[in-house]
Amino acid sequence: MNLIVRTARSAILGLLALGAIIFGSAGTLDYWQGWAFIVVFTLSTNLIGVYLAIKDPALLERRLKAGPGAETRPLQKALITVAFAGAIALPAVSALDYRFGWSHVPTSVSVLGNALVALSLMIDLRVFRENSYGASTIEKMEDQKVISTGPYARVRHPMYVGVLVLVVGTPLALGSYWGLLFLLLNVPILMLRILDEEEMLQQELEGYSDYMEKVRYRLVPGLW
Repeated sequence: MNLIVRTARSAILGLLALGAIIFGSAGTLDYWQGWAFIVVFTLSTNLIGVYLAIKDPALLERRLKAGPGAETRPLQKALITVAFAGAIALPAVSALDYRFGWSHVPTSVSVLGNALVALSLMIDLRVFRENSYGASTIEKMEDQKVISTGPYARVRHPMYVGVLVLVVGTPLALGSYWGLLFLLLNVPILMLRILDEEEMLQQELEGYSDYMEKVRYRLVPGLW
């Protein structure tokens, strides 16, 4: 199937699923935070899709291959299974929070949350522009080289920085403070995923050990 058609189909199915999760959990369509989040998230992800379709279709092809079945390392299969479940539960719990009034989030905080959602996805776009090997799975690509420029000059895994920003921004955008508890799930998953990925890259990617000496921090400069 044509790459553009598959990408469009994936985007439409993803949008329908996201809408069902959010509004089904909220129990109403009268939920402006849900609509605003969906608009911001959809526009940002589609911008990335259009950019990759034009500039780097090979990377877009690799990004479409995602999920536990696409991973080759046993630990990564387990981690991505939990991560996918968390990605579904995060907006669901946040919308349930709105539905039952567990926390009360000001409009200004929801607007900030949407700004963080957009920022997280723009971080990913910046990473993709710098690194054409940024697949959704943990594997070494043919002819892959170490990328040490752009955001990779500051931290070794800038794409995961975007993931953390998204995990913070999503519940705030949806009007939930309780959804921030998903950081307790996502941070350990990302740390384990990174450690396993780096073990593989040190073994299989020439120059990666030297890069680790040059760029000391994985996610947060000065911290880890």
